[in-house]
Amino acid sequence: MAKRRAARPVRSTPAKTQPSKVLRRPAAAPARATTVEAPKGARPEYLEAVALYEQGMAAMHTHDFARASSALRAVIARYPAERDLHERVRLYLNVCDRHMAPLAASPSTPEERVFAATLALNAGELDAALDHLRKATSESPKDDHAFYMLASVLVLLDHPDEAVSPLLRAIELNPDNRAMARHDPDLEVLRHYEKIRAALGASKPARIESRKSPRRSR
Repeated sequence: MAKRRAARPVRSTPAKTQPSKVLRRPAAAPARATTVEAPKGARPEYLEAVALYEQGMAAMHTHDFARASSALRAVIARYPAERDLHERVRLYLNVCDRHMAPLAASPSTPEERVFAATLALNAGELDAALDHLRKATSESPKDDHAFYMLASVLVLLDHPDEAVSPLLRAIELNPDNRAMARHDPDLEVLRHYEKIRAALGASKPARIESRKSPRRSR
């Protein structure tokens, strides 16, 4: 008789399960905070620079890159001493420029015109900036930033009398412009106008509206 082979004991081994692959994205670089916490006892100029920076960030969040760019560039221009803040500002300026560059050549909306005016102003093309801003304020009569820029350009073109009305309008639309106008070196000549001093909350007028820009010769 043939010998039966002893059956090998069957080991109950748990079935091997192929671990599911989890595709992990490489960790993104931590985004920089878009807000800045002002230290206790910070200088007024620093607080004003931060407020302007926050305006730019708010505009970026709504994809209004033209307004954001103008506000951020103003931080660098008006507050040169705040170098720590400038690093942050330049980072977001690059983002704005990438979004707006194709539109600057032929602006068709008030936002694009403000951005084109900003580029023209930075390039020293004051007449082009003035043209863009006149159109922007006409098409968007509630854009306080466009009116503020228009006042600045008119002063740079030595037309301070014409700059009074748009600056008053900018302050009326957005009271935050009052703090900026108090210290903006571009608007120094306007602070001699009685109406402007009243709008800025100045207590004592220096010289009233008959004063012209110091660059004019009589």
